[in-house]
This record gives sequence, C-alpha cells and structure tokens, in this order.
Amino acid sequence: MSAGATAELFHPEPMTLEQWADLDEDEPGELVDGWLVEEEVPTNLHEAVVSWLISTLRSWMVPKGGWVFGSEHKLGVATARGRKPDVTVYLPGTRLRRNASLSRTPPAIVVEVLSPRPRDVRRDRKEKLGEYARFGVRFYWLVDPRARLLEMFELGGDGGHRLLGSVSEGKVEVPGLEGLELDMDGLWVEVNRLEGDEDDGDAESGEG
Repeated sequence: MSAGATAELFHPEPMTLEQWADLDEDEPGELVDGWLVEEEVPTNLHEAVVSWLISTLRSWMVPKGGWVFGSEHKLGVATARGRKPDVTVYLPGTRLRRNASLSRTPPAIVVEVLSPRPRDVRRDRKEKLGEYARFGVRFYWLVDPRARLLEMFELGGDGGHRLLGSVSEGKVEVPGLEGLELDMDGLWVEVNRLEGDEDDGDAESGEG
C-alpha cells in the first residue's frame, strides 16, 4: 500500500471516493489510493497566506461570475484519489451543484501553500503536481511563505505542468488570467503582522 509511505493513515479500512466525500466536514484527511491519509497541519502563517489569497482572488473572480473556495472544497482528482487544495478557483460559466460534497470538474486554478515538513513539501511539489495535471487543472500555484516565493505552473500540451515563472515582490500581472494582479509586497506585509519567527513551532496558549 503506497499511501502509508507518504502520510499517516487516518482510517483502518479503504474507502471509495464517494465515502470520502460524505465524511463529516470536521473529519480531516485526503484520499490516496483509497486510503484516508493525514493532511498538513496549518499554522497561523499558512492561514494568513491562504486568507490573503482567497480575498485577492475573490475580488478578481466573483464580480465576473466565478467561484473561489477554501480548504474544505473536495476534488475527485482520480478514481481513488481526493484532494482538498488550500484555494480553488473556477472560471465563470463553470457548472457546480449546490449540494455536491465533491467536485469532479477541473478548476482553473489550484493553490497550495507549502508547509515546512519535508513530507508535505514532497506531497505538494511531486504528488499533487502530477495529480492536478492529469485531472486537467490549468494553473497550479505553489506559495512558499518562508522563502517568500510564488511559483506559477501552467498545463502544457504534453499533459504536464510547466513553470510559467516565479515571483517574490512587486505587483504582478498573472499570465493567462486577464485582469488579475497580485501585490506580492502586500502579501508579505500581511505576513509580517504575525508575531514571532518560524522557529517558534509551539501552539499559542490561550489566556482567560
């Protein structure tokens, strides 16, 4: 079984894509070869980047009639594989069912924010890169908040994603997505509002 090589199993028995889609919304995990495996554990840094991206992408896409979803949106990327990207964008005209718990429609953009664990990095850079390409996702973005870098990939004629470019600063007009401008300096300003440094590691303790 290949799933155990990359992530801890969360469920003792294999399941179908439909069973995974019907899990309670607070049940964590992605589906890999029919097995429910752990997701990365989001930090405040991770969530700050995700929140900024969703806000920016919604401002651009929603007025056009498209959709932007967060990390609980489930994609059926293959027969026995299901993923929950950090951010998912559908262009105007995409038909999505109101009560569906799973989408088999390839989105235009999928974004993953890298976490520091090597296992998570390998999953986003290797496994998901191939999966999203085979699924038909046109644009795949990887954001590394520690390196302060955004890498943009586009689906090529050979069926694989090719690197369009990497950006870290300034205002960037995104190739292939008319009217979308990313203020990378603005993203890092948002990140800088968080206290501490990347070596802290410990969860915050509440007061009260």
